[in-house]
Amino acid sequence: MKILLFFHGGSKNRGCEAIIRAAIPIIKKAMPQAVINIASFDPESDQHFDGINTIYDTSWKPIKRFTWHWLISFFYVKFMGNEDYAHKVINKKLIDLVPNHDVFLSVGGDNYCYGEQPWVYVIDRYIKSAGKKLVLWGASIGEEDLSEAKINDLKQFDLLLVRESLTYEILKSKGITKVQLCADGAFIMQKEELPLPEGWQIGNTIGFNYSPLVWKMNPNSKDAVVTLINHLLATTEMTICLTPHVILPDNDDYLMLKELKELFSDDPRIILLPNNLNALQYKGYIARMRFFIGARTHATIAAYSNYVPTMVLGYSVKSKGIAKDLFGYERLVLGLNELSDSSKMCTTCDALLRDEIEIKTILNNRIPEIQKMAFKAGELLREIL
Repeated sequence: MKILLFFHGGSKNRGCEAIIRAAIPIIKKAMPQAVINIASFDPESDQHFDGINTIYDTSWKPIKRFTWHWLISFFYVKFMGNEDYAHKVINKKLIDLVPNHDVFLSVGGDNYCYGEQPWVYVIDRYIKSAGKKLVLWGASIGEEDLSEAKINDLKQFDLLLVRESLTYEILKSKGITKVQLCADGAFIMQKEELPLPEGWQIGNTIGFNYSPLVWKMNPNSKDAVVTLINHLLATTEMTICLTPHVILPDNDDYLMLKELKELFSDDPRIILLPNNLNALQYKGYIARMRFFIGARTHATIAAYSNYVPTMVLGYSVKSKGIAKDLFGYERLVLGLNELSDSSKMCTTCDALLRDEIEIKTILNNRIPEIQKMAFKAGELLREIL
Protein backbone atom coordinates (compact mmCIF):
# COMPACT_ATOMS: atom_id res chain seq x y z
CA MET A 1 0.00 0.00 0.00
CA LYS A 2 1.59 3.26 -1.17
CA ILE A 3 0.33 6.41 0.51
CA LEU A 4 1.13 9.94 -0.68
CA LEU A 5 0.85 12.87 1.72
CA PHE A 6 0.24 15.76 -0.66
CA PHE A 7 -0.32 19.54 -0.54
CA HIS A 8 2.43 19.75 2.11
CA GLY A 9 3.75 23.31 2.13
CA GLY A 10 7.13 22.48 3.67
CA SER A 11 8.64 22.48 7.14
CA LYS A 12 9.46 26.18 7.41
CA ASN A 13 5.95 26.25 8.76
CA ARG A 14 6.51 24.22 11.90
CA GLY A 15 2.79 23.45 12.05
CA CYS A 16 2.99 21.72 8.65
CA GLU A 17 6.07 19.89 9.90
CA ALA A 18 4.19 18.78 13.02
CA ILE A 19 1.32 17.38 10.93
CA ILE A 20 3.73 15.23 8.91
CA ARG A 21 5.80 14.15 11.92
CA ALA A 22 2.64 12.98 13.67
CA ALA A 23 0.99 11.39 10.62
CA ILE A 24 3.85 8.93 10.18
CA PRO A 25 3.49 7.06 13.52
CA ILE A 26 -0.31 7.29 13.37
CA ILE A 27 -0.38 5.59 9.96
CA LYS A 28 2.37 3.12 10.81
CA LYS A 29 0.63 2.01 13.99
CA ALA A 30 -2.50 1.10 12.02
CA MET A 31 -0.70 -0.15 8.87
CA PRO A 32 2.91 -1.14 9.63
CA GLN A 33 3.63 -2.24 6.04
CA ALA A 34 2.42 0.99 4.41
CA VAL A 35 4.91 2.88 2.24
CA ILE A 36 4.60 6.61 2.96
CA ASN A 37 5.78 9.28 0.53
CA ILE A 38 5.48 13.08 0.65
CA ALA A 39 4.67 15.55 -2.12
CA SER A 40 6.14 18.85 -0.94
CA PHE A 41 6.23 22.42 -2.24
CA ASP A 42 9.54 22.91 -0.39
CA PRO A 43 11.34 19.54 -0.27
CA GLU A 44 14.66 21.04 0.85
CA SER A 45 13.04 21.87 4.20
CA ASP A 46 11.80 18.29 4.65
CA GLN A 47 14.95 16.18 4.73
CA HIS A 48 14.66 15.31 8.43
CA PHE A 49 11.62 12.99 8.51
CA ASP A 50 12.01 9.41 9.73
CA GLY A 51 9.68 6.78 8.30
CA ILE A 52 9.30 8.43 4.87
CA ASN A 53 10.28 6.50 1.76
CA THR A 54 10.55 9.35 -0.79
CA ILE A 55 10.08 13.13 -0.74
CA TYR A 56 8.92 14.49 -4.09
CA ASP A 57 9.27 18.06 -5.29
CA THR A 58 5.79 19.14 -6.41
CA SER A 59 6.40 22.88 -6.55
CA TRP A 60 4.42 24.68 -9.23
CA LYS A 61 5.75 24.78 -12.79
CA PRO A 62 4.63 28.09 -14.39
CA ILE A 63 3.45 28.02 -17.99
CA LYS A 64 5.78 29.94 -20.29
CA ARG A 65 4.16 32.40 -22.66
CA PHE A 66 3.57 31.35 -26.26
CA THR A 67 4.37 27.69 -25.64
CA TRP A 68 2.01 24.95 -26.77
CA HIS A 69 0.64 24.54 -23.22
CA TRP A 70 0.16 28.31 -23.00
CA LEU A 71 -1.83 28.41 -26.24
CA ILE A 72 -4.09 25.53 -25.19
CA SER A 73 -4.62 27.09 -21.76
CA PHE A 74 -5.41 30.44 -23.36
CA PHE A 75 -8.03 28.81 -25.60
CA TYR A 76 -9.78 27.03 -22.70
CA VAL A 77 -9.76 30.12 -20.47
CA LYS A 78 -10.68 32.66 -23.16
CA PHE A 79 -13.38 30.75 -25.00
CA MET A 80 -14.64 28.20 -22.47
CA GLY A 81 -13.97 29.91 -19.12
CA ASN A 82 -12.20 26.75 -17.91
CA GLU A 83 -8.84 26.84 -16.09
CA ASP A 84 -8.56 23.09 -15.47
CA TYR A 85 -5.96 22.48 -18.19
CA ALA A 86 -3.73 25.26 -16.84
CA HIS A 87 -3.95 23.93 -13.28
CA LYS A 88 -2.98 20.44 -14.45
CA VAL A 89 0.06 21.77 -16.32
CA ILE A 90 1.16 23.92 -13.38
CA ASN A 91 0.79 20.93 -11.05
CA LYS A 92 2.30 18.38 -13.47
CA LYS A 93 4.85 17.16 -10.91
CA LEU A 94 2.01 16.09 -8.62
CA ILE A 95 -0.21 14.77 -11.42
CA ASP A 96 2.62 12.48 -12.55
CA LEU A 97 2.64 10.79 -9.12
CA VAL A 98 -1.00 9.71 -9.25
CA PRO A 99 -0.53 6.39 -11.11
CA ASN A 100 2.15 5.23 -8.65
CA HIS A 101 0.15 5.60 -5.42
CA ASP A 102 -2.95 3.96 -3.97
CA VAL A 103 -4.07 6.48 -1.36
CA PHE A 104 -3.81 10.28 -1.32
CA LEU A 105 -3.89 12.14 1.98
CA SER A 106 -4.50 15.87 1.59
CA VAL A 107 -2.49 17.19 4.54
CA GLY A 108 -2.93 20.92 3.96
CA GLY A 109 -5.25 21.34 6.93
CA ASP A 110 -5.85 25.00 6.13
CA ASN A 111 -6.25 24.70 2.35
CA TYR A 112 -9.99 25.09 2.71
CA CYS A 113 -9.86 28.07 5.08
CA TYR A 114 -8.67 30.92 2.88
CA GLY A 115 -11.08 31.54 0.03
CA GLU A 116 -11.53 29.57 -3.16
CA GLN A 117 -8.73 27.27 -4.29
CA PRO A 118 -9.91 25.96 -7.70
CA TRP A 119 -6.57 24.31 -8.40
CA VAL A 120 -7.14 22.10 -5.35
CA TYR A 121 -10.47 20.96 -6.76
CA VAL A 122 -8.84 20.11 -10.11
CA ILE A 123 -6.21 17.90 -8.46
CA ASP A 124 -8.83 16.18 -6.28
CA ARG A 125 -11.00 15.39 -9.32
CA TYR A 126 -8.01 14.01 -11.19
CA ILE A 127 -7.11 11.71 -8.29
CA LYS A 128 -10.64 10.37 -8.08
CA SER A 129 -10.93 9.94 -11.86
CA ALA A 130 -7.87 7.69 -11.63
CA GLY A 131 -9.73 5.43 -9.21
CA LYS A 132 -7.62 6.29 -6.17
CA LYS A 133 -8.65 6.75 -2.55
CA LEU A 134 -8.79 10.41 -1.48
CA VAL A 135 -8.65 11.42 2.21
CA LEU A 136 -8.67 14.83 3.89
CA TRP A 137 -6.29 14.61 6.85
CA GLY A 138 -6.69 16.72 10.00
CA ALA A 139 -8.59 19.65 8.51
CA SER A 140 -10.56 22.56 9.92
CA ILE A 141 -13.17 24.42 7.87
CA GLY A 142 -15.43 27.25 9.01
CA GLU A 143 -18.96 28.04 7.93
CA GLU A 144 -17.70 31.21 6.26
CA ASP A 145 -15.20 29.17 4.22
CA LEU A 146 -17.77 26.98 2.47
CA SER A 147 -18.99 27.65 -1.06
CA GLU A 148 -21.01 25.41 -3.36
CA ALA A 149 -17.83 24.50 -5.28
CA LYS A 150 -15.99 23.66 -2.06
CA ILE A 151 -18.85 21.54 -0.72
CA ASN A 152 -19.01 19.60 -4.00
CA ASP A 153 -15.26 19.00 -3.81
CA LEU A 154 -15.48 17.70 -0.25
CA LYS A 155 -18.32 15.33 -1.13
CA GLN A 156 -16.07 13.36 -3.49
CA PHE A 157 -13.62 12.40 -0.73
CA ASP A 158 -13.63 8.81 0.49
CA LEU A 159 -12.97 10.03 4.05
CA LEU A 160 -12.70 13.39 5.77
CA LEU A 161 -10.81 13.34 9.06
CA VAL A 162 -11.40 16.61 10.91
CA ARG A 163 -9.53 17.71 14.02
CA GLU A 164 -12.26 19.40 16.07
CA SER A 165 -16.01 19.17 16.62
CA LEU A 166 -17.03 22.56 15.21
CA THR A 167 -15.80 21.57 11.74
CA TYR A 168 -17.42 18.15 12.13
CA GLU A 169 -20.81 19.71 12.90
CA ILE A 170 -20.52 22.25 10.07
CA LEU A 171 -19.69 19.65 7.42
CA LYS A 172 -22.41 17.29 8.62
CA SER A 173 -24.94 20.13 8.34
CA LYS A 174 -23.95 20.58 4.67
CA GLY A 175 -24.78 16.98 3.80
CA ILE A 176 -21.17 15.76 3.75
CA THR A 177 -21.54 12.24 5.09
CA LYS A 178 -18.06 10.71 5.04
CA VAL A 179 -16.69 12.93 7.79
CA GLN A 180 -15.17 11.55 11.00
CA LEU A 181 -14.05 13.40 14.13
CA CYS A 182 -10.47 12.76 15.26
CA ALA A 183 -7.90 15.13 16.75
CA ASP A 184 -4.89 16.94 15.39
CA GLY A 185 -1.99 14.52 15.13
CA ALA A 186 0.37 17.09 16.64
CA PHE A 187 -1.06 16.17 20.05
CA ILE A 188 0.99 12.95 19.86
CA MET A 189 4.18 14.44 18.40
CA GLN A 190 7.28 13.91 20.53
CA LYS A 191 9.52 16.72 21.80
CA GLU A 192 13.26 17.35 21.93
CA GLU A 193 14.66 19.31 24.87
CA LEU A 194 17.63 21.58 24.15
CA PRO A 195 19.56 23.56 26.81
CA LEU A 196 17.59 26.46 28.26
CA PRO A 197 18.62 29.94 27.08
CA GLU A 198 20.03 32.63 29.32
CA GLY A 199 17.29 34.44 31.23
CA TRP A 200 14.90 31.47 31.33
CA GLN A 201 13.31 31.00 34.77
CA ILE A 202 12.67 27.32 35.44
CA GLY A 203 9.01 27.00 36.39
CA ASN A 204 8.33 30.69 35.85
CA THR A 205 8.57 31.44 32.12
CA ILE A 206 5.61 32.32 29.92
CA GLY A 207 5.79 31.68 26.18
CA PHE A 208 4.50 34.26 23.74
CA ASN A 209 3.81 33.73 20.04
CA TYR A 210 2.48 36.43 17.70
CA SER A 211 2.25 36.20 13.92
CA PRO A 212 2.25 38.46 10.84
CA LEU A 213 -0.94 36.67 9.78
CA VAL A 214 -2.82 37.96 12.82
CA TRP A 215 -1.28 41.41 12.41
CA LYS A 216 -2.42 41.59 8.75
CA MET A 217 -5.92 40.48 9.67
CA ASN A 218 -6.14 42.93 12.58
CA PRO A 219 -3.41 45.63 12.36
CA ASN A 220 -4.41 47.14 15.70
CA SER A 221 -3.62 43.86 17.46
CA LYS A 222 0.07 44.76 17.64
CA ASP A 223 -0.58 47.68 20.00
CA ALA A 224 -2.69 45.41 22.19
CA VAL A 225 0.10 42.83 22.26
CA VAL A 226 2.58 45.48 23.43
CA THR A 227 0.12 46.50 26.15
CA LEU A 228 -0.23 42.87 27.23
CA ILE A 229 3.54 42.41 27.47
CA ASN A 230 3.79 45.57 29.59
CA HIS A 231 0.98 44.21 31.76
CA LEU A 232 2.84 40.93 32.31
CA LEU A 233 6.05 42.76 33.17
CA ALA A 234 4.22 44.99 35.67
CA THR A 235 2.08 42.35 37.38
CA THR A 236 4.31 39.23 37.38
CA GLU A 237 7.95 38.29 37.86
CA MET A 238 7.93 35.84 34.94
CA THR A 239 10.35 35.74 32.03
CA ILE A 240 8.54 36.24 28.70
CA CYS A 241 9.93 33.93 26.02
CA LEU A 242 9.05 35.10 22.48
CA THR A 243 8.51 31.92 20.47
CA PRO A 244 8.38 31.82 16.65
CA HIS A 245 6.69 28.89 14.91
CA VAL A 246 6.43 29.83 11.22
CA ILE A 247 9.52 31.10 9.38
CA LEU A 248 8.35 31.93 5.85
CA PRO A 249 8.93 34.92 3.56
CA ASP A 250 6.16 37.48 4.15
CA ASN A 251 4.88 35.34 7.03
CA ASP A 252 7.80 35.21 9.47
CA ASP A 253 7.00 35.07 13.17
CA TYR A 254 10.65 35.63 14.03
CA LEU A 255 10.84 39.04 12.37
CA MET A 256 7.62 40.12 14.10
CA LEU A 257 8.83 38.90 17.49
CA LYS A 258 12.26 40.44 16.95
CA GLU A 259 10.55 43.83 16.61
CA LEU A 260 8.82 43.24 19.93
CA LYS A 261 12.12 42.23 21.52
CA GLU A 262 13.70 45.48 20.33
CA LEU A 263 10.86 47.49 21.89
CA PHE A 264 11.81 45.95 25.24
CA SER A 265 15.55 45.77 24.62
CA ASP A 266 16.40 47.09 28.10
CA ASP A 267 14.40 44.42 29.93
CA PRO A 268 16.29 41.16 30.58
CA ARG A 269 13.01 39.37 31.25
CA ILE A 270 12.20 39.38 27.53
CA ILE A 271 14.03 36.63 25.63
CA LEU A 272 13.66 35.40 22.05
CA LEU A 273 14.10 31.84 20.79
CA PRO A 274 16.07 31.43 17.54
CA ASN A 275 14.43 30.90 14.16
CA ASN A 276 16.27 27.73 13.18
CA LEU A 277 14.66 25.14 15.47
CA ASN A 278 12.44 22.33 14.21
CA ALA A 279 8.97 21.49 15.48
CA LEU A 280 10.27 18.96 18.02
CA GLN A 281 12.69 21.49 19.49
CA TYR A 282 10.14 24.29 19.76
CA LYS A 283 7.82 21.84 21.47
CA GLY A 284 10.65 20.96 23.84
CA TYR A 285 10.87 24.58 24.97
CA ILE A 286 7.11 25.13 25.09
CA ALA A 287 6.71 22.00 27.25
CA ARG A 288 8.90 23.60 29.96
CA MET A 289 6.94 26.85 30.11
CA ARG A 290 4.58 27.68 32.92
CA PHE A 291 2.04 29.36 30.61
CA PHE A 292 1.72 29.97 26.89
CA ILE A 293 0.03 32.67 24.81
CA GLY A 294 -0.01 31.94 21.10
CA ALA A 295 -1.45 32.78 17.70
CA ARG A 296 -0.14 29.77 15.76
CA THR A 297 -2.39 26.76 16.26
CA HIS A 298 0.37 24.17 16.41
CA ALA A 299 2.34 26.21 18.90
CA THR A 300 -0.71 26.16 21.16
CA ILE A 301 -1.13 22.42 20.56
CA ALA A 302 2.49 21.96 21.68
CA ALA A 303 1.51 23.71 24.91
CA TYR A 304 -1.83 21.98 25.46
CA SER A 305 -0.31 18.53 24.86
CA ASN A 306 2.24 19.19 27.62
CA TYR A 307 -0.41 20.38 30.08
CA VAL A 308 0.68 24.02 29.82
CA PRO A 309 -2.21 26.47 30.52
CA THR A 310 -2.72 28.34 27.25
CA MET A 311 -4.39 31.48 25.96
CA VAL A 312 -5.08 31.53 22.22
CA LEU A 313 -4.96 34.56 19.96
CA GLY A 314 -7.41 32.80 17.66
CA TYR A 315 -8.55 33.76 14.20
CA SER A 316 -10.33 30.66 12.84
CA VAL A 317 -12.62 27.77 13.62
CA LYS A 318 -9.69 25.48 14.45
CA SER A 319 -8.65 27.47 17.55
CA LYS A 320 -12.20 27.63 18.83
CA GLY A 321 -12.95 23.99 18.06
CA ILE A 322 -9.82 22.63 19.71
CA ALA A 323 -10.47 24.65 22.88
CA LYS A 324 -14.12 23.52 22.91
CA ASP A 325 -13.10 19.87 22.67
CA LEU A 326 -10.63 20.30 25.53
CA PHE A 327 -12.69 22.38 27.96
CA GLY A 328 -16.30 22.04 26.81
CA TYR A 329 -16.39 25.66 25.60
CA GLU A 330 -14.08 28.12 23.84
CA ARG A 331 -12.06 28.85 26.94
CA LEU A 332 -9.31 31.50 26.81
CA VAL A 333 -9.65 31.96 23.03
CA LEU A 334 -9.83 35.53 21.76
CA GLY A 335 -11.56 36.08 18.43
CA LEU A 336 -9.98 38.12 15.67
CA ASN A 337 -11.92 41.29 16.51
CA GLU A 338 -11.00 41.00 20.19
CA LEU A 339 -7.27 41.00 19.49
CA SER A 340 -7.18 44.79 19.26
CA ASP A 341 -8.93 45.16 22.63
CA SER A 342 -6.02 45.54 25.06
CA SER A 343 -8.32 45.53 28.08
CA LYS A 344 -9.94 42.25 26.99
CA MET A 345 -6.54 40.76 26.28
CA CYS A 346 -5.20 41.66 29.73
CA THR A 347 -8.26 40.41 31.63
CA THR A 348 -8.18 37.13 29.69
CA CYS A 349 -4.50 36.77 30.54
CA ASP A 350 -5.30 37.41 34.20
CA ALA A 351 -7.86 34.58 34.05
CA LEU A 352 -5.20 32.30 32.54
CA LEU A 353 -2.84 32.99 35.43
CA ARG A 354 -5.57 32.83 38.07
CA ASP A 355 -6.94 29.46 36.93
CA GLU A 356 -3.57 27.77 36.46
CA ILE A 357 -4.20 24.75 38.70
CA GLU A 358 -7.72 24.12 37.40
CA ILE A 359 -6.60 24.32 33.76
CA LYS A 360 -3.68 21.94 34.34
CA THR A 361 -6.04 19.47 36.02
CA ILE A 362 -8.42 19.55 33.06
CA LEU A 363 -5.57 19.13 30.56
CA ASN A 364 -4.13 16.20 32.52
CA ASN A 365 -7.51 14.47 32.22
CA ARG A 366 -8.33 15.41 28.63
CA ILE A 367 -5.04 15.17 26.74
CA PRO A 368 -4.81 11.35 26.94
CA GLU A 369 -8.32 11.16 25.49
CA ILE A 370 -7.43 13.63 22.72
CA GLN A 371 -4.31 11.61 21.89
CA LYS A 372 -6.43 8.47 21.50
CA MET A 373 -8.62 10.41 19.08
CA ALA A 374 -5.52 11.37 17.09
CA PHE A 375 -4.56 7.70 16.68
CA LYS A 376 -8.14 6.96 15.64
CA ALA A 377 -7.33 8.61 12.29
CA GLY A 378 -5.04 5.72 11.37
CA GLU A 379 -7.69 3.16 12.29
CA LEU A 380 -10.32 4.89 10.17
CA LEU A 381 -7.90 5.12 7.26
CA ARG A 382 -7.21 1.39 7.50
CA GLU A 383 -10.96 0.65 7.47
CA ILE A 384 -11.62 2.35 4.12
CA LEU A 385 -8.75 0.40 2.55
